[in-house]
Amino acid sequence: MSFETMTGLNKAAVLLMCLGEEATAKIFEELSDEEIGLVTRTMATIEHIPEDVKDTVFDNFTESQRQFAGLFIRGSDFAKQAISTLDADGRTEDLLDQFISGTESRPLETISLMQPAMVAGLLEKEHPQTVALVLSTQHVSHAGEILSHLPEEVRADVVYRIAKIETVSSEVITKIEDALHREIGQVGNKKQSQVGGLDKVVDILNNLKNSMDADILDDIEENDPDMVEDIRKRMFTFENLTALDGRSLQMILREVNNDSLTMALKTASDEMQEKVFANMSARAADMIRDDLEAMGPVRLSEVEAMQQSIVKIAMKLEEEGKLVLGSGGGDELV
Repeated sequence: MSFETMTGLNKAAVLLMCLGEEATAKIFEELSDEEIGLVTRTMATIEHIPEDVKDTVFDNFTESQRQFAGLFIRGSDFAKQAISTLDADGRTEDLLDQFISGTESRPLETISLMQPAMVAGLLEKEHPQTVALVLSTQHVSHAGEILSHLPEEVRADVVYRIAKIETVSSEVITKIEDALHREIGQVGNKKQSQVGGLDKVVDILNNLKNSMDADILDDIEENDPDMVEDIRKRMFTFENLTALDGRSLQMILREVNNDSLTMALKTASDEMQEKVFANMSARAADMIRDDLEAMGPVRLSEVEAMQQSIVKIAMKLEEEGKLVLGSGGGDELV
């Protein structure tokens, strides 16, 4: 175990285990069942915590407290309470139903509470289409872990099938739940049907380790190179913009206002920030530096949304033939 390779869940699990059972139980009272499930599954994989890892995790936690000082609330609970207080007769109930169905429905929920290796063992004899459907209903980190435990020869086929899924009827999910009932122990009663698709594949592949994503994409590319090209474009991230040459980056920055750029740079690496500042006027760079220093705590989801909007601008410019994204940066097309 090394700090450099630890995920956020790993760090949380180590921190709680070092705090002790009593403190952890108090913290669990403030977490949702899903959050507790994710953390405890991670705890179950830990057998030894090196002293240097423990110290680094505590230091990282202390620094995070300082950096993200401010107000944290349960957005879901707040939203439901706000909707419930509306004086809008039947509209209130409709809005609440829409909100709950859009945020809380999760078919095959019991799978999310099982160890990834156990789920993989349960699914390894199932048809790849069934495996794809099951993984499509799971949190991307859990789906990625399950995928990594599946036989290597079926991984690419499963990912390809996930990319092809758009919607599925609740009856199909119910049949799968019934078929797995005896092995799992219980059947959920959810109706969510929006599963799979390229975005799901991108999220799953981004959570894989040891370059497994590259091997899977190479296998899929033999059958569907267009799909792989689309997936690779979607896997392009905000930080990948550092690989672009100055002229291409300037072209993107001209499409972004300073407020949006400041928000996007809130969690950016020092390398990313300096690359951006080097490709704008000194006055504009100084203004954004000042705004970043004065900016208080903001939601990570807002920062990520702004970063993604800038990535979409870059992709749009590539579609227009004005630059090329990817390793090595944006050569102009003529």
